[in-house]
Amino acid sequence: MIKIEHLVKNYGSFCAVDDISFSVESGEIVGLLGPNGAGKSTTMNILTGYLSSTSGKASIAGIDILADPLGAKKLIGYLPEQPPLYLDMTVKEYLNFNYELKGCTLDREQHLAEVCEVVKIKDVYNRVIRNLSKGYRQRVGIAQALIGNPKVIIFDEPTVGLDPKQIIEIRNLIRNLGRDHTVILSTHILQEVQAVCDRIVIINKGKIVADEKTENISRAVENNRRFNVKICGPQREVLAMLKSKPGIAYAEVLAERDGDAYTYTIESEYGMDIRKNLFFTLAEKGWAMIGMEALGMSLEDIFITVVDKSEGADKKDRRDARRSSARKTRSNLESDVAGDLYRNAEARRRAAEQEALERNADKTEDDED
Repeated sequence: MIKIEHLVKNYGSFCAVDDISFSVESGEIVGLLGPNGAGKSTTMNILTGYLSSTSGKASIAGIDILADPLGAKKLIGYLPEQPPLYLDMTVKEYLNFNYELKGCTLDREQHLAEVCEVVKIKDVYNRVIRNLSKGYRQRVGIAQALIGNPKVIIFDEPTVGLDPKQIIEIRNLIRNLGRDHTVILSTHILQEVQAVCDRIVIINKGKIVADEKTENISRAVENNRRFNVKICGPQREVLAMLKSKPGIAYAEVLAERDGDAYTYTIESEYGMDIRKNLFFTLAEKGWAMIGMEALGMSLEDIFITVVDKSEGADKKDRRDARRSSARKTRSNLESDVAGDLYRNAEARRRAAEQEALERNADKTEDDED
């Protein structure tokens, strides 16, 4: 449905988008993730026809956005970070204005009623937009993107500034839209895309540094290999035992203390479940285990590590130096997952470059013939 090939956008000497390529299948929800200034909004502005690219190609359902912008735009519904609302209009007036602006040919009354039902704004249909809460304004912005029943919907930071309840409502709405539409969601919040997206594409400094299905990342995140264990016993002896015990890849003592009990963070080796064995070992030594908490993998650290890898070792070293020792010791699993994501993205990029070189070589031979 959406295809981006070797897209480049330069602003003078600054390269905002640096030779990115990816595609989105029909009915797929893809999250564009990245730090501020990574190139997410620029990519979407090119995709929606708001900006031209320096080079490369972007197409919607086979229609080149630069060659036939009107044809491509008919297939797109777009919600920018700041919804394009006319605050002095009522919701009814605004949606009717957008209906006419888009040249929609669907039954007006029925279509607008369906859109209002989907985004749950029927109860404010006759109210002035200026008097609506931010959550309702965001819903009205989504409603204008849905007018004309476009095949592709693009959201840029749709939950910025919303309260937790509104965020959940917008996430559920986007998830439901994915049943009948192809959706691109841009955000810098990893939990956002994990909650609603089928695939995550991470962009940093204009380059794709990770491109993976959400279920694969979630599977890695849910594979608990890290625990906080509260143990009663002599700290040095307990820590020495944990570090030397087969199946435990890492162990450290935390500052937390409860009477004669200390809290230890342990990380098991891949594929190992050390909980039962650890329990029996502690029982034999007479050291009571009075608590064990499974620690989920840090999504934030996965994201930071992927970005660090894309920026080079020096930048990573500077960031690591600012982290506390506890955080550094808890980054082993995230580093493994981030490394896999980055290597996969690099492999796809090199394959795309090789494919482009081969096409150019074939074209040169044809021209010479």
